[in-house]
Amino acid sequence: MLNKRFVPIYWALFTWAIWGTYMAYADTWYLFQENWFMSVTMALGSFIAGATSEGGGAVAFPVMVLVFDISPSIARDFSLMIQSVGMVAASMTIVMLRIPIVWRGVVLPSLGGVCGVIFGIEVMQPMMPPQLVKLFFTSLWLSFGCVLFWTNRHADRQVVRDIGPATNSDIIRLLAVGFIGGTVSGITGSGLDLITFSLLVLFYRTCESVATPTSVVLMAINSVCAFLWMEGFGSGVAEVAWDYWLVCIPIVVIGAPIGAWFIRNKSRKFIVRILYASIVFQYIGALIILPMDMKLVLFSGSVMIAGLLCFWTAIHFGNRRLKRVRVG
Repeated sequence: MLNKRFVPIYWALFTWAIWGTYMAYADTWYLFQENWFMSVTMALGSFIAGATSEGGGAVAFPVMVLVFDISPSIARDFSLMIQSVGMVAASMTIVMLRIPIVWRGVVLPSLGGVCGVIFGIEVMQPMMPPQLVKLFFTSLWLSFGCVLFWTNRHADRQVVRDIGPATNSDIIRLLAVGFIGGTVSGITGSGLDLITFSLLVLFYRTCESVATPTSVVLMAINSVCAFLWMEGFGSGVAEVAWDYWLVCIPIVVIGAPIGAWFIRNKSRKFIVRILYASIVFQYIGALIILPMDMKLVLFSGSVMIAGLLCFWTAIHFGNRRLKRVRVG
């Protein structure tokens, strides 16, 4: 009988076999020579995807649009495509290693996230200019990072490992957050994971070491649904996105599970430090690379203020909920 702990390895070998057969049949090995920079990018991106609440798109999207000046729509498509491979592999690792996750934080946001990602792909992303998409991504995450840092200023902050039975309000809240996060994913290729993570941590007081693998499984489901929608019902993805995808598949199917395995026994403080570093790096990179003008400065500031208000609101109502739970 197969050892469940080795299922991610079996999955990686199976993926390599299918991928290698196609590459040999189509004679597309030359893609590595043209697109090696994406392979290097996703070596780090896939590890971050498995180890934090940010998907691989959180690394791929800013690097592609800020460093290599690739269209945000192509970067979004690639992010969703590659997460459907890497984060699925990471999710298998999480489940097989029995790493604790909040299943209510997966199922309900997934339902809202499917509708949200379609709305983001078909409606919102085409309406936003490329520079605003780039800055929106980094500014929103910076506001979350600031609030999370403030929340964790006390080492003895009370946390839980599950959100408990879902009330009607919880169901509506998780579905709504799933839709909002899915919409952001439809714009930037990532977002449902981090926004749901923020709700679990700030409102429900879930431990980061539990909320992180929960967000990984959630984003894996959302990425697969988005990929199927784009190819089955949407306008399809750009040919160059397929080229990027092919040179990254053999890397992410290993990198993401390693990330999930790496943080399985790490403290929540260690996990959030990785998250802080990633968020700050992305924002500083955006400021350096983007030609900032007054319009972009105001837009970034507005997104940050709106994000701070939303995340602070989550903390406020989370405190009220915690008091009701204690009284009950």
